[in-house]
Amino acid sequence: MLQRIQSVYLFLVFVVMGVLPFVFPLWKNAENQDIYFMMINFLPVLFGLSAALSAVAFLNYKNRKRQFVLNRLNMISNVILLGLLIYRTLSLSGDAFSQVSEKGIGMFLPVISILLLVLANRAIKKDEDLVKSVDRLR
Repeated sequence: MLQRIQSVYLFLVFVVMGVLPFVFPLWKNAENQDIYFMMINFLPVLFGLSAALSAVAFLNYKNRKRQFVLNRLNMISNVILLGLLIYRTLSLSGDAFSQVSEKGIGMFLPVISILLLVLANRAIKKDEDLVKSVDRLR
């Protein structure tokens, strides 16, 4: 399980989406207070969904096709999360009474997750191609 590189990537996605949002704020408001993901209604659901999908994909190490599909679903959820975060920051920062004054590193967590998921899918595809080539030799 852990000897495969995609397991490491999936574990890192779990850490990035399940642990790091508690550490890094998404942004700071006009009063210079840190805004974390728990303070906005829909974000805990999307961060939790992404962490859960990566954990389920990590545990499905024997079924590479299911792992590949779960990673694709996780990428879609991360793109939705990233779009909602960008929409929220752009719609709030345009008025005079701005609620978003400085973006935090928490805004980039979905991007890091997407990159790790792409690397994991590439490694899964490479393993699947290797298994298919060995099956041809039999």
